[in-house]
Amino acid sequence: MIPRYARPEMTDIWEPATKFRIWYEIEAHACDAQAELGVIPKENAEAVWTAKDVVFDVARIDEIEAVTKHDVIAFLTHLAEHVGADQARFVHQGMTSSDVLDTCLNVQLMRAADLLIADMDKLLAALKRRALEHKDTVRIGRSHGIHAEPTTMGLTFARFYAEMERGRRRLLAAREEIATGAISGAVGTFANIDPAVEEHVCRQMGLKPETISTQVIPRDRHAMFFATLGVIASSMENIAIEIRHMQRTEVLEAEEFFSKGQKGSSAMPHKRNPVLTENLTGLARLVRMTVVPAMENVALWHERDISHSSVERGIAPDATVTLDFALNRLAGVIDKLVIYPENMLANMNKFKGLVMSQRVLLALTQAGVSREDAYRLVQRNAMKVWEQGKDFKEELLADAEVTAALSPAEIEEKFDLGYHTKHVDTIFARVFGAE
Repeated sequence: MIPRYARPEMTDIWEPATKFRIWYEIEAHACDAQAELGVIPKENAEAVWTAKDVVFDVARIDEIEAVTKHDVIAFLTHLAEHVGADQARFVHQGMTSSDVLDTCLNVQLMRAADLLIADMDKLLAALKRRALEHKDTVRIGRSHGIHAEPTTMGLTFARFYAEMERGRRRLLAAREEIATGAISGAVGTFANIDPAVEEHVCRQMGLKPETISTQVIPRDRHAMFFATLGVIASSMENIAIEIRHMQRTEVLEAEEFFSKGQKGSSAMPHKRNPVLTENLTGLARLVRMTVVPAMENVALWHERDISHSSVERGIAPDATVTLDFALNRLAGVIDKLVIYPENMLANMNKFKGLVMSQRVLLALTQAGVSREDAYRLVQRNAMKVWEQGKDFKEELLADAEVTAALSPAEIEEKFDLGYHTKHVDTIFARVFGAE
């Protein structure tokens, strides 16, 4: 991913130097286990650890790979340059390249998941704070983009919190799913390496042994991981779209913080655009773009092919780096989002009580009017508000058929805004617990 949309904590995980360090640790731990089993001399295993402080020369490994055309062999050759060819002759004993590559990839994905979980915690904290702050800030709820009934800004933040909290749980499950390693040798039969080696390496690397590998770790695990990132990205876009809508000039119920010296347009000095949330919508597309290739990686030829390899070299860093950046950006947007309660009330009252139509409909049915007739009475008065700018309550009070069923006091009561917010505390208790 380009540096513009990357944070160093995540990009470091995918640097070649980090990858080679993980490869080294896998090989060194495997040597320890082999020595414990008596397969290789202990002094050879100990010699491998003499390189524990070495900063592996990425350029040198690339130079060797240019000749060998094999990345793992190039690394092993470079390692031997540090520990000595004779001492290194038992490194990679009974192993195959995928043992190193797949186990390393899962370590990287696990570390990336840890950062993403921390990112989500940051976002969840911001959403919760804003939800509590605006628990009773009334705004109009919309369906199909059209005014529906009153809700609160706090409920808007709370539903985004609940959605992201589900995403966090999914990410924890995806992390557990991906946290496996395989040191099982060619075609995964352990013919040339004892399963105890795999158990030792996985224990040292914070992984579980893969239940059954072929020559690779099954890619359904990776498909699940990237699918989870895609769902989180979609939830992120869900929030971004809401903010973009609220910032539209004719709505202006909230807007991104506009910092001192910020410019909105090269041509129009008055502009204050929702550029951060528009950017988040685009970044969500990039994360989701990795999901289908990850699904297609599941089907490999027999015990192994490398059709998945080139894909994962791209999608693993791209998806995790992009989502890490985006979640942090979104947390900042939520934290500093400017809310306009007065505009929310003004928007809700734009059609003069029209949003209370369902309450009047229900009251008429409870007063003995058939639902069909009640709907007809309410709708004909509602259309006068839509088309002529009339006041809904006044039209109802002037309608003889309506007042034959409901008294003026009963009609007046149906316009109590508090009716729509009476269960906000119940919903908040469900989302945040009984705090």
